[in-house]
Amino acid sequence: MARVRRGHHKVERRKKLQKLAKGYFGAKSRLYRSIKEQVERSLAFAFVGRRVKKIDYRRLWIVRINAGCRQNDLSYSRFMDGLKKAGILLDRKALADIAVNDPGAFSALCAKAKAAIA
Repeated sequence: MARVRRGHHKVERRKKLQKLAKGYFGAKSRLYRSIKEQVERSLAFAFVGRRVKKIDYRRLWIVRINAGCRQNDLSYSRFMDGLKKAGILLDRKALADIAVNDPGAFSALCAKAKAAIA
């Protein structure tokens, strides 16, 4: 069986990991074994973080919508129920944006939701 020399591939693989580890503290950006461990750990945390980000944004939107609803004497759940019954199909991201940037329009939405509930 022929001998396999891996010099080039080994160097490329190490360079790729070193590039990912740029900015890490101490040995975690210098020693190959530490780099490998830290990059794997960092990528795992990044994977989880991308999932958690979606949850965090949804939570933020709900808080903003609820704050706008409370200013119009309405709870969040009754507001969402009223919108659904009124046939207004806006997602939470859009509703939160309206609540923050255009309180007048949000008050109109609250009025429509109240009318649909009553």
